[in-house]
Amino acid sequence: MTRHFLVDTDLSQSEQNEVLDLALELKKAPYSASTYAGEGTGRKTVAVIFDKTSTRTRVSFATGIADLGGVPLIIGSGESQLGHKESITDTARVLERMVSTIVWRTYAQAGLEEMAAASSVPVINALSDDYHPCQLLADLLTIREHKGKLAGLTMAYFGDAANNMANSYLLAGVTAGMHVRIAGPEGYLPEQRIVDAANKRAVETGGSVLITTDPA
Repeated sequence: MTRHFLVDTDLSQSEQNEVLDLALELKKAPYSASTYAGEGTGRKTVAVIFDKTSTRTRVSFATGIADLGGVPLIIGSGESQLGHKESITDTARVLERMVSTIVWRTYAQAGLEEMAAASSVPVINALSDDYHPCQLLADLLTIREHKGKLAGLTMAYFGDAANNMANSYLLAGVTAGMHVRIAGPEGYLPEQRIVDAANKRAVETGGSVLITTDPA
């Protein structure tokens, strides 16, 4: 069964730890792994699709793929038929025959879900309107490097929290076993479905959730 990474909770707590452990190893020895080198029958091209403009996400994905022995195929907005003359499902069926992975920075989460449902190769969410899971892996790695652990720590988010970053802080944080505190004004807090998903994961990991309008 093909695994996709569309939302932070697509990784369990142990899988998230495994990813972060590997990330630490690769920071020490960036060229020590060659996942996309295309040995045997493997394929090494990764489609990296950008509906939204980007600097850091584009460069980091392209560099990471190259450092792992792969070739990033960058497809910018307006450079394909995706969502215009060809459906998302048709695009997935075309790409899966030519690339090993699909990375997509887009708008609607539903588009990513449709792409994943039609694709036999992994689809990775490089940002959507609802979630930014790869950014959170990077943030959690930084926290772990400075604090030495994640589980049991408290992480606070202040401000406009009706967005993809607050959603991912909630879900990724509790997946790590953290106590996540979200403070924002009325009308700018995470949707209840996100809070419910975070609470469900927190029960499994020992984390906790607090949503409040009180910054104190």
